[in-house]
Parts: sequence; structure tokens; C-alpha cells
Amino acid sequence: MLQLTDSWTWDFWIADTGTEYHLFFLFASKALHDPDRRHGRASIGHAVSDDLVNWTRLPDAVVRADGPAFDDVATWTGSTVQGDDGRWYLFYTGNSSRPAPGTQRIGVAVSDDLVSFEKLPEVVVEADPAWYEKAADGVWFDEAWRDPWVFRDPAGDGWHMLITARARTGEAMERGVIGHAVSPDLITWTVRPPLTEPDAGFGQLEVPQVEVVEGEHILLFSCLRDQVAERRRDEAGTGGVWAVVGGGPLGPFDVEHAFLLVDESRYAGRIVRDREGEWQFLGFRNMEAGLFVGELADPVPFVPMLTAARARTHVAV
Repeated sequence: MLQLTDSWTWDFWIADTGTEYHLFFLFASKALHDPDRRHGRASIGHAVSDDLVNWTRLPDAVVRADGPAFDDVATWTGSTVQGDDGRWYLFYTGNSSRPAPGTQRIGVAVSDDLVSFEKLPEVVVEADPAWYEKAADGVWFDEAWRDPWVFRDPAGDGWHMLITARARTGEAMERGVIGHAVSPDLITWTVRPPLTEPDAGFGQLEVPQVEVVEGEHILLFSCLRDQVAERRRDEAGTGGVWAVVGGGPLGPFDVEHAFLLVDESRYAGRIVRDREGEWQFLGFRNMEAGLFVGELADPVPFVPMLTAARARTHVAV
């Protein structure tokens, strides 16, 4: 596990070099006293491991910029991939109070050694109001344009980005969608319509990830109980980490059929292959006994978790 004595840690993602796992994580000082204040003070830390259990902290990866900038309030969740040029691209969410409080846009930092990162100054992806809700709309408590998950097109033609986003129409607790953008080179991005439909019972689909597990495309996302529609609360009784099976890496994903993997004791769940090729699930320790913990939990085998969750909710295997 990753446990910092002086800071809370929460959302995270992993870049696998084949010999090392590089963990990027949000953290904020416990000197804030109230963990709810951490979101406005978040930076991106960095650690490395060869077994997903024992982590050695490295220099921090990204911190907020001096204003005015798209990331002058805080730096939030993202993903890290290696480009065709051999460089590492760390995509992350920038939070700013301009042009409206809670505005979120996506930027990138680059590295030649996966240790020292340099931020590119310009926003690479922002919500297109043709399809996506904006902070200025005043419907949600923030913009919900964040958590980029970047992966290579399976056909080898460019890159895709999945994004936590909200549709322009519908009830507030029903607008959560997976946003989509494409790029030929990891620098120039074009925003496209969402990959999922609203009205599936979720206010937002946080920290998305899609992977092929035993021949099925599994979309993971997280949503807390107070951010799902009432019918979902009545059915699941809680929020947490959710999964839905899709037809391919870009879906279709029928989020109406999403099922709960684990309750709110774990959040921002990710899966990664261990060195034996088995999928492992990691999540940060969220609410336990009514208190926020804020540290990365040890991995647990994912396939048994997935099978058990499907059985609980009678989803066909």
C-alpha cells in the first residue's frame, strides 16, 4: 500500500514500463485538517514499484501553475502513456476558477525519462458545448470535464481519450456520460460526441478506464451514492466503483446495465496486469467507519471480484 504520514492520497493511475509500475496519485497535506478541502490543494505525486504493493516515492510529477492558467487552482486525475516518439505523456485535469468556478480542462506534461515532467502551456482538450455541459451552465457543482484515460487505437491509427463528462440535457442526476476525443499524435485533439447516453442513473462517471478482460471489454468508472439517481440508490444501496461490459474499446456501453463492483470503502478503482499476467484491482481507501482514510490499498485479484459482482446483480457471465 501507499501510505503518506503527512498527506492524504486519493485518485491515481499507473503506467507500466514492463519492468516497473509507475504510480501517479493526487495528494494534499493533512495540515488542511478537513479532507474535503483537499480537492482545491491537489498536486500529482509519483511512486514506483515492481510488485504493486511496495512503493518508493519519486519526485512529484505536476503541481498547479501560477495564475492565470487553466490549472491555477489544482491538478487532478489523468493517465500516462508512451508516444511513438518514445516520450511519456502525462495527461491531467486542470482546475481553475476562470472563466467560471469549477472550470475543468485537460492538459499534458511530457517526459523523456518518466521522472522529470515539463508541462505544455496550452489546454489540449476542453468541453465542446455542442455536446457537453459547461460550468457556466450552473446545473452541477462543477464542470465535470476531467479524468482523461488515453489509449492507442487498437487498429494503430491514432489515440483515444475517455473523459468524465456531462450531457447538455436531462435531469441533473442523469447527465453523466463518457466524453470522447481523438488525436493522431497526442498533441492535437478533436472532441467528439459522448460514447454513452445520459439517463442511465449517474450524475457523473468518474475516472473511467476500459480494458479487455478474458475477452470482454470492461468499462470501469466510479460514482458516489449522492451522485446517482434515486432509483440507483434504492437498488444498490451505495455508490463506489462500477463496471459495464461493452462491444469494443469504444463501446457501445449501455451504462443502464452497469453493476457495482465495490462499495464506497474503495474509490477510483483501476485494474492492471501483474507480472504473471493476472488482472489486479487497486483502489484508494475512501470512507471507512464514516471517516475518510486517503491511502492506496493493496491489490486484489480482479476476475473473482468481477464474477462475484455479476452474480450479485444477476448479470450474465
